[in-house]
Amino acid sequence: MPHNQSSQPVDGVHPHIEPTAADLRRWRQYLADERAEAAVYRHLAKNRGGEERDILLALAEAEGRHEAHWITLLGPHVGKPRKASFQSRMLGFLARHFGSVFVLALAQSAEGRSPYGKDPNATDAMAADEQIHEEVIRGLATRGRNRLAGTFRAAVFGANDGLVSNLSLVMGMAATGVASSVVLFSGIAGLLAGALSMGAGEFISVRSQRELLNASRPTQATLLAAPNLDLEHNELLLVYLARGMSADAAAHRVQERLGALSCDCDPSLSLQEDSAKDRDEHEAIGSAWGAALSSFCFFASGAIIPIIPFLFGMVGIPALAVAGGLVGLALLVTGAVVGLLSGTSPITRALRQLAIGLGAAAVTYVLGLAFGTTVG
Repeated sequence: MPHNQSSQPVDGVHPHIEPTAADLRRWRQYLADERAEAAVYRHLAKNRGGEERDILLALAEAEGRHEAHWITLLGPHVGKPRKASFQSRMLGFLARHFGSVFVLALAQSAEGRSPYGKDPNATDAMAADEQIHEEVIRGLATRGRNRLAGTFRAAVFGANDGLVSNLSLVMGMAATGVASSVVLFSGIAGLLAGALSMGAGEFISVRSQRELLNASRPTQATLLAAPNLDLEHNELLLVYLARGMSADAAAHRVQERLGALSCDCDPSLSLQEDSAKDRDEHEAIGSAWGAALSSFCFFASGAIIPIIPFLFGMVGIPALAVAGGLVGLALLVTGAVVGLLSGTSPITRALRQLAIGLGAAAVTYVLGLAFGTTVG
């Protein structure tokens, strides 16, 4: 029978009764998970430097404080170390072997599901820590997401376009009753047409963006024209106002350009070297040819999957079933990756991707049946 306990409060928790067996199991699990999460952050810190490393080590230290809370609460009931939850162990494995943005995205999700807010044996400070940790991890993960945003977008959307569009084409053609060879060649034509279209579109997009940046970047015309300007009607001021400077900053810059500056003014108004961001704008966009080639390859990698069974000689409904199954698996994978990187449920995103892709294919199949001919 549970009986009153005279122990002192532990970090704000006031246990009045002997813990039940369920309490002990829950606390031991919390302890194991805290140890595992602290290890994850320490492993991630090993692969980083500077500010990011310090942040991750600070998170590990905070998990250590939570670990100490459960050790104190358990007292003589600590027992042998338990295994951490499957998710915590998986995070540890990924952190030890990869240390990528995927780990941070999963850690963000894990911190967001902390049970401490509803557990009376966890302190308010611990629950608040977990909420803050989620935001800290979100910030770190965002840095990684931003670094791979362009490539990731091209890979996911290119591959998905290839999967869905070519599966839809194959399903629609097959439903009309044409020969399997026609379906195969239609799929190949769809692959090439779609991949070339994606590549051409990406080339034009990137080239146009670079041209717009070139057109918007300030030139050195002011340096050449400044010595001959009429000082009483100084239109150089208009140049800087048009670039968005304040009146004071523009006037200061004019005086600086004309070599007439003799005041001790705010140094932030003086000429500055182009920032790294300005210098790297074009590099961040990438080359038009590189973008075109990657889009071509990503689309083709998705578009080839629906025609694989036809390439191996399969025909009819079995070929369509295999094509649908292969595409379904690919959609689940790409959807799960999107979920992981966005810090949301990979299962939900995978099922959403699957539903959209197979739904589009089903519509084209029905249209093929409606408008096609039946082969006897």
